[in-house]
Amino acid sequence: MKAEGWLFSVMAAFFAVTGLVYGLWAREPAGKAILTVGFLMSALIALFWFVQHQRRGHGRPQDRKDAEIAETAGPIGFFPPRSGYPVLAAVAVTVFALGVVFALWLVVVGAVMLALAVFGFIFQYRDGA
Repeated sequence: MKAEGWLFSVMAAFFAVTGLVYGLWAREPAGKAILTVGFLMSALIALFWFVQHQRRGHGRPQDRKDAEIAETAGPIGFFPPRSGYPVLAAVAVTVFALGVVFALWLVVVGAVMLALAVFGFIFQYRDGA
């Protein structure tokens, strides 16, 4: 997890430097916004990986230099067999996008549906069973 954290930290630094240079050089807001969002997303993912590394320690074989390939064999973790929430999320984003085009009340309906889908994703298998 430490390697992934460093990878996304380097990516965040790239977006930060590129965004600063682009912000000083160019005078249009779209590129600045895109590079800022790229920096923020990369930094968020890097922070997630560093926090996971701190919580779980150095137990993962991929984080040790003396690890053998055979140490990574075996079950990885729990993966849900099936879920209806991806379909609900897709429908919610579609309704939200149609609301932006046609009617603002559809935006509210789509946002509520999307919130329910995200809530379901998060808490569907909270106990790992």
